Amino acid sequence: MSEPELIVRFTAEDAARELRADVREGLTEQPKWLSPKWFYDAAGSELFERITTLPEYYQTRAEQQILQRTAMDIAEITGAATLVELGSGSSEKTRLLLDALRKHGTLHRFVPLDVSGSALRAAVDAIALDYPELLVRGVVDDFTSGLTALDAGTDRLVAFLGGTIGNLLPAERAGFFASVRAALRPGEWLLLGTDLVKDPERLVRAYDDASGVTAEFNRNVLRVLNRELGADFAVEEFGHVALWNAEQEWIEMRLRAARPMRVELAELALTAELAAGEEIRTEISAKFRRERVHDELTAAGFDLRHWWLDDAGDFALSLAVAR
Repeated sequence: MSEPELIVRFTAEDAARELRADVREGLTEQPKWLSPKWFYDAAGSELFERITTLPEYYQTRAEQQILQRTAMDIAEITGAATLVELGSGSSEKTRLLLDALRKHGTLHRFVPLDVSGSALRAAVDAIALDYPELLVRGVVDDFTSGLTALDAGTDRLVAFLGGTIGNLLPAERAGFFASVRAALRPGEWLLLGTDLVKDPERLVRAYDDASGVTAEFNRNVLRVLNRELGADFAVEEFGHVALWNAEQEWIEMRLRAARPMRVELAELALTAELAAGEEIRTEISAKFRRERVHDELTAAGFDLRHWWLDDAGDFALSLAVAR
């Protein structure tokens, strides 16, 4: 058994610098915004894991169902020797792919990438223990900032699951797909999870659950800013808002100030003024149609070869090959 590697390309200092830059930009623009990447401290990650089990939140279960059915097909189609997972988290769903590729007999290397070093270390150690024949090389990095993990291995399959692609604005998605394509050789593969356009009321419920877990998850970004930037947000005086933007076909999550506020961010020497009812956008979650996925992949240099749905038609896995 080879010892698993953990390569740190995005340090705590890098994260702190990026947080300061993001927050300064977002809170000085109109309308105000914060990046969803700052949700995921330890508390935020735990809240998100709870969200994935809620009855309203179908995405995780739907994607799992598709993978259970198609993992062996994916292994046979791609013959991947290297599996790269972007934004891997705990890599639980990826075990379905690992099992199928191991059974197919082609897999030699697993490269999970995540911005959280602690979560990735736990995942890397667990995978290395359960798949001792694999070379496991974890990379601590931000999947949007260069895709440096992709230089490892041959005959690669890149997996980007969970619908996370929907958190990127259209121009960011185009840049992301182009970066993945630039890193791959012709004939290598991208496996993409996308949530689909559906009844807006059902979508809103998925982001505004009856038990209030998503609301706490949303407000947690303010707790992160209070802790990391010396801010004084009155966290409980922000209401959680989830709404459907029909023109853009995405869900927006926002935080709404209950009263006029003057927030000091000591580490930035910045004062943010909010009017009563003013909102800070914290996340978009784009929903897709097959045509959009096809067109965006095609523009980046991929051919969409396979499109799989869950029973309810809520979620899609697409498999595309680099031209």
